[in-house]
Amino acid sequence: MPLQRSKVLVLNSSYEPLSICDAQKAILLLFNGKAVPVVHHPERVVSTVSRCYPLPSIVRLTMFARVPYKKIIINRKNILQRDRFQCQYCGRTDLPLTIDHIHPRSRGGEDTWENLITACTRCNTKKGNRTPREAGMQPLKEATRPTSLMFMQHLITAVSEEWKPYLFMS
Repeated sequence: MPLQRSKVLVLNSSYEPLSICDAQKAILLLFNGKAVPVVHHPERVVSTVSRCYPLPSIVRLTMFARVPYKKIIINRKNILQRDRFQCQYCGRTDLPLTIDHIHPRSRGGEDTWENLITACTRCNTKKGNRTPREAGMQPLKEATRPTSLMFMQHLITAVSEEWKPYLFMS
């Protein structure tokens, strides 16, 4: 597998997850002394002319990187990702999804993370211009503002076991 397709988890010096990069970038961080390996892939190596190095799976920066708070933009794609492409009323994932206002817009509901959820067209039509309580349709989970860590967890389709403790998924 090419180095560009191998993914490496990058941790801050405090072991907080920062990002995911390709193995080529991680190797450059290691060779330049900007990171140290935390976990290696068991059987994979990177070969130079004179040596073989184990391919990193997780690296940690040697210097603390101050990261400004990343505000996640509220848009359809991000709401669908936060709700895992699942209707928040019936739980189905195999139907076309819409964005539903928990407190309807026509009754003063705003476009906020706490007021928008995904709903299949059937459930959205059934709920109509009512609140979930009025419609007798309780959402599966509370709508909340996502964090960058939540999005990192969602974007990774197949998380290797060694990443899970660092992404708070174990």
